[in-house]
Amino acid sequence: MGLMRVLPFAKQLLHDHIEEGQVAIDMTAGNGHDTLFLANAVGETGHVYAFDIQSEAVAATKARVEESGVSNRVTVIHDSHDTVQAVVEKEARPITAAVFNLGYLPGSDKSITTHGNTTIAALSQLLDVMAVGGVIVIVIYHGHESGKVERDEVLRYVESLDQKQAGVLRYGFINQVNHPPFIVAIEKRA
Repeated sequence: MGLMRVLPFAKQLLHDHIEEGQVAIDMTAGNGHDTLFLANAVGETGHVYAFDIQSEAVAATKARVEESGVSNRVTVIHDSHDTVQAVVEKEARPITAAVFNLGYLPGSDKSITTHGNTTIAALSQLLDVMAVGGVIVIVIYHGHESGKVERDEVLRYVESLDQKQAGVLRYGFINQVNHPPFIVAIEKRA
């Protein structure tokens, strides 16, 4: 068995923390791939919330979940992920998994990117509302200037988390010259 690539590892982490009937969040819906993955993982009795600020991403995500027949268990929210707490506070079930893909929407305007301040605000809110044992998986794409800035801000934030409250893992290939994405995973401990 070889080393698992970054994106399959991200999905494995999420899958290992989700059971039928639970709630998961796609913090950057993009083209809807992770939203669909989460919707299948939570099953018919679970629910997924998906956030994105771009109309194009919201439309793509809605189309993907409708085509797949899981739209009844997905709420797509056209808003920034740093509004997550206000949305999920109304949810009676605990949040057990969340995923971020930081950077820009593939195939779209590269000047529209995620930013450290909103990502950190969203992470802080998620840690407040997640179930103990829940996981947040952050895929950090840092091959562009704003991605480098956000990477550094997010890493400073997660490194400052109290290890009694959260375990933080970093996973990625370090001997590649093309700025490959890497994962930061946070497991809520208390």
